[in-house]
Amino acid sequence: MEMGGLVADKHVRYILMTEKKKESFDSVMMDHLRMNGAYWGLTTLALLEKLGSVSVDEVVSWLMTRQHESGGFAGNTGHDPHVLYTLISAVQILALFDKLDILDVGKVSSYIAGLQNEDGSFSGDMWGEVDTRFSYISICCLSILKCLDKSNVKKAVDYIVSCKNRDGGFGCTPGAESHAAQIFCCVGALAITGSLHHVDIDKDLLDRVHWINKAKLVKFILDCQDMENGGISDRPEDAVDIYHTYFGVAGLSLLEYRGVKAMDPAYALPVDVINRIILNK
Repeated sequence: MEMGGLVADKHVRYILMTEKKKESFDSVMMDHLRMNGAYWGLTTLALLEKLGSVSVDEVVSWLMTRQHESGGFAGNTGHDPHVLYTLISAVQILALFDKLDILDVGKVSSYIAGLQNEDGSFSGDMWGEVDTRFSYISICCLSILKCLDKSNVKKAVDYIVSCKNRDGGFGCTPGAESHAAQIFCCVGALAITGSLHHVDIDKDLLDRVHWINKAKLVKFILDCQDMENGGISDRPEDAVDIYHTYFGVAGLSLLEYRGVKAMDPAYALPVDVINRIILNK
């Protein structure tokens, strides 16, 4: 199939239409991930400089109804709070809209810090599951809220380092097999805490972006587009979804594709948003 460039306008239309199809089978099956879907869609719109296509007040009002008394946020109405939804939904979405000031920062940060365990790890929720993904989420969230000092950063970093394997990767817990998702989360958390010196650059893939054939990777992402209806899939000719649309556009951003805003890979938010929050630019 002959492909052109990024059909940004069609992706914007696809995202906006997806939100309206709340009764579709796919939407019902993803009900517990509604907050994630909002983050994926809104961040994609932000990277395409189309965030103004949605009503800020409407989104913020909907989002705040998902907060629990504990300070944490749930993936949707009727679900339990979790650090995943507290970051990837509430805090990041509010950051996109420059609306962090409506949060009770003390309450949200206390909820997250309260999930840190004695060994430095973080649980995802009250039920106690531990995973380095939750370490990243908690550190990222507390950093955006400027409350990292509410956690024991040294212990958090030491725990993450203990999950590093001899192959250079990271696992979800000490001794667990290396996985790309865990590597992203652990390296991201170390970057946010200024602790990348714990990573052996000679063994790992940091500062190796020049190894990637950018032109071929860009072509692969563009080949995964639905050129008629918008959206991006995991592979060419597969069905598109909001998740892969976000990751496709985010990938193009990191590959410096023309017309897509720059993204901060550690915080998974546009660079201008992070500059505004962290660097006050």
